[in-house]
Amino acid sequence: MLTRRLANGFGVLAIIGLMAGALVFEHVLKLNPCNMCMLQRGATLILGGVFLIAFLHDGGRGFAKAYGFLILVAASLLVALSARHVWMQLQPLGSLGSCGADFWTMMGMLPITEVVSRIVNGGGDCQEIGWSLFGISIPGWLAIFGTAIGAFGLWANLALRRSGGRA
Repeated sequence: MLTRRLANGFGVLAIIGLMAGALVFEHVLKLNPCNMCMLQRGATLILGGVFLIAFLHDGGRGFAKAYGFLILVAASLLVALSARHVWMQLQPLGSLGSCGADFWTMMGMLPITEVVSRIVNGGGDCQEIGWSLFGISIPGWLAIFGTAIGAFGLWANLALRRSGGRA
C-alpha cells in the first residue's frame, strides 16, 4: 500500500535521477549548463530537499499539508524557470541580451538576488538548444517533469495516509 512516506521517497528518487541525468548531459555528453540551467538545478534541489524532509519526518496531517504546499511552491518555481527558459529558446537567436558572466563568476561578485535578476532578464546565452527529444528541449522536459512531480507530491501529501496507518 502506498503511504505518504513511500510516495515522498519516490519523489526523492525521482529528483536524484533527474540530477544524475543533468550530470550525464554535462560530463558525458559535454553539454555545458547555461546560467538558466544552473537556476533550474537549484530549484530542482530545493524540490528534492522538501521531498527528503517530508520522507524523513513523515509527520501528521498538518505537517503533510505543509509539505504538500512546499512541494507545490518548489515545483512551481522549477516550472516557472523552465518555462522562461523555453521562452528564451523560442526567441530569434541574438534577440536577447547577454546576462553577463557565467553563473559561478557572478555568484562570486554579486548578491544572489542580482544574479537571479540578470539571468532571468537576460538570457541571450541561454538560447542555444543543445539536445531535444520529440522536438522538446531539456527545459521543456523539465517543465513537464516539474508539473508531474509537483502534482504527485501535492496529491501524496494531501491524500495518502501516514506510514503505520496513522493519519
